[in-house]
Amino acid sequence: MNRFGPTRGELKLRLAISLGGLALLIAAYASRGISGIASLEIAIIGGAFFGGSALWSAWQLRKGPPE
Repeated sequence: MNRFGPTRGELKLRLAISLGGLALLIAAYASRGISGIASLEIAIIGGAFFGGSALWSAWQLRKGPPE
């Protein structure tokens, strides 16, 4: 990892929060459904944000420290 980037602990926290956000978003739409275009927009933007953050954090954790 870059020496100026986030630590492994910060990446683990970011991954946990992102997965939690995705789970809450999925639970909300599973129980209430998508009711209109604004709701769909929130689902797309929220899913992209939490999903992208989770993927980036997992990728950085998998990459590991530089050798």
